[in-house]
Amino acid sequence: MWADAQKDIDIQLQKEREESSRPEIDLVKVFNMLATFYIKYMQIFRNLEMAHDQLIHRQKRAAIQQVLDGVIGRILEIKKEMVQLENSEFHYIDNILEDLKLLPEDIEVPIPRYFVKENLEVLQEREKLLDQILLDTGLQVQKPDKAMTIEEAVKVIQVSERARQGRCRAAFMKKIYPQDKRERPSKLQVQTGPSPDEAATCIQKVWRGYIQRKKTEKMREEEMIFLGMTLPPHLMATSISQLHAGQGNAPRGEVQEIHEEVFKVKLKEVEGLDIMKTLQDQIGQCLIECRHIIGRFPDYPTEEAGGSMAMLSERTPEEVAAELAAKREMALLKKAPKGKIEKEGKEKTKAKTPQKSGDNKEKEGWKMAPSNFLSILEEGSSQYKAVWQNRDEEGDFLQDHDPELIKEKKREEVEEEIRVQVDKVMQQKLEELRLAVDGEKTNKQKKGRKRDMGSKKATTRKRIPEMEQDLTPDRTIDSLYRELVEEGLIIKAKTVNLSDYVGEYNYLGSLLHQADREPVPSPAHVRQLIALYGILPLGSQTVHEKAPLVKSLLLAGPAGVGKKMLVHAICTETGANLFDLSPSNIAGKYPGKNGLQMMLHMVLKVAKQLQPSVVWIGDTEKVFSKAVVKVEEEMNPKRLEKVLPKFLHALKAPDRVLLVGTTNRPFDANPKAFCKVYQKIILIPRPDYTSRFVLWKHIILQNGGIITNLLDISCLAKLSDGFTQGCMIQAVQDVLSELRLLQMTKKPLRTEEFITFLARQDPVYQEEEKTFKAWYNKTPLGKAKNRALAGSTIVLPA
Repeated sequence: MWADAQKDIDIQLQKEREESSRPEIDLVKVFNMLATFYIKYMQIFRNLEMAHDQLIHRQKRAAIQQVLDGVIGRILEIKKEMVQLENSEFHYIDNILEDLKLLPEDIEVPIPRYFVKENLEVLQEREKLLDQILLDTGLQVQKPDKAMTIEEAVKVIQVSERARQGRCRAAFMKKIYPQDKRERPSKLQVQTGPSPDEAATCIQKVWRGYIQRKKTEKMREEEMIFLGMTLPPHLMATSISQLHAGQGNAPRGEVQEIHEEVFKVKLKEVEGLDIMKTLQDQIGQCLIECRHIIGRFPDYPTEEAGGSMAMLSERTPEEVAAELAAKREMALLKKAPKGKIEKEGKEKTKAKTPQKSGDNKEKEGWKMAPSNFLSILEEGSSQYKAVWQNRDEEGDFLQDHDPELIKEKKREEVEEEIRVQVDKVMQQKLEELRLAVDGEKTNKQKKGRKRDMGSKKATTRKRIPEMEQDLTPDRTIDSLYRELVEEGLIIKAKTVNLSDYVGEYNYLGSLLHQADREPVPSPAHVRQLIALYGILPLGSQTVHEKAPLVKSLLLAGPAGVGKKMLVHAICTETGANLFDLSPSNIAGKYPGKNGLQMMLHMVLKVAKQLQPSVVWIGDTEKVFSKAVVKVEEEMNPKRLEKVLPKFLHALKAPDRVLLVGTTNRPFDANPKAFCKVYQKIILIPRPDYTSRFVLWKHIILQNGGIITNLLDISCLAKLSDGFTQGCMIQAVQDVLSELRLLQMTKKPLRTEEFITFLARQDPVYQEEEKTFKAWYNKTPLGKAKNRALAGSTIVLPA
């Protein structure tokens, strides 16, 4: 799988080079090309993730992970291009999937399992600490161990005693029954009931009816299989090979840790002296050659400049001398007055402006934006070809590790450590050479050090105001974490996977799009966006730093569509901490302006230190509400309105922190400030028919129900049109009580039972849906799409 994925990457890189070299005017062709790239990279992503999870060779896993991060980042870049091209977060590419003979499951975004596996011990310790703090503060009730209460113990004893008495009485009656029968042999038994012929006829009727019903059921099943309405039994049953495959996909066990430090110590002992001698000879030779060219010994580079590495970076002495001269000129320019530099800069800009011509203003067509991840993919491909492609591994049965690769990796670290020691020795030798050969003392190093110290003081002075922003310099992260948990600002995320957000793909999206009808996004589309914008960047540091940065995410939709569930799914899939800054949760906590500043500082500090982290704001429309309701005035929900932009500004690319807001009434908020805070807005609609059909089955089976022919799932999916996932879950839970589950074998489930409880829920009315659509048209992406449609631009058929 790894080899096949690498071949596909090479083919894809070749296509990328060809397409990036020429601009394209046809936007429909551009979108089809991007969608094809997206699908191909998604297939590569799935193969690499599977190979990374199944391999136990640590060095192979490291090589795959590097390429895997590059593929994920490239997918996010292509997604950004598609969004800018279509002015929509949802894309319908089922026609391209059909041309490529692929299924919608093939573009389902896989969640890399190493997000949680590699940090499993840290996450488990953090979860134990969180549970302990919640127990100490009384916010969580401890789950009872196997110890029972007095009432439960009494009930168990009573049941056991009654069972014992019943068994004793049954044994006693078994003994006295034959004796009683022997004592009364003379009594004539009076015959009651029907005659033997009538009884036999009755039994025959029942048996023939039972046999005929079985034959009819079998004929009906064969007819349904013939019509293609159901699967044959051999396809529905789980085969032995599938069971073995499932066991093979299970975790393969803990891999032995490679003691890399042992290799490092051995390398120092064996090769340390040779490395030191080689470096001294190279540096000495470079200094002598520089003196022959320049006429004197050069200044030794400082540690900040790279030390001897700057001298030995495959450059000739002439290049080293030219670089030193350029540095001196730059130092003189810095000392020169600023007015002259500004005048020269203005003259240069004036000289450049006339060169612009009107030809550049012409439309050159669409061109692929530069990528931060193609270089990573090319580097990973070359590393695979050089190290792993033609590697003979017939004797490596254990697939443990390769000592030679570890030595090569650790040899660089050993050389760096030895280089620091060599630099100190060679600086002293340089001073001695200058004194002996040229007869001059070198005070430049001391002056340079003084300047360096002065520059350090200047930098520290500049950084003092930034350091003053740390309001808790004398507190540890553990104490801040404990305080936030005790205040209820850090909560425990529910264990929910993204795959639990059940929903089917919209198979008619491209057809509706071609007919100028806007398709309704399906739960499968929502899952993809949550994975692309929330889970993948939070799980990988490389992806988060280099991919298009998404700091905030808004989930909007009617009540019950699963917004909170998706927030918990992001935390579960990435192992992120969950901070709850909902207006109802922070009411009365950290009052005043200083208290609010302290609270956000603590949240930001802990979230950055213990990343990845998710900061959740439930009912976020109240923070940006146009008018506060009198009932909520004491809660002061708008206290975060002016501080959230500063909070987001403090988040940089290396900080894996995501702000997620959820709302079921976004139209109550001020749209300008609302859309300014949230970078990505996902409107989650109610489920369509296919998603409801799959969801009914999933919920009923999950709650212990049994689906029979008496339960018409298609009818339930049709009648539940307009209801959300929350309404369906509530109806199933109301029907499948403990008593009803006990009656399941004798009394199968019927459609009418669910319809009765579903009718008690409130559906999503058309007026509410229109309100959501009208609000989304006021968002930046909605405005851009309306402008594109108004300008009679080409509507892409996806």
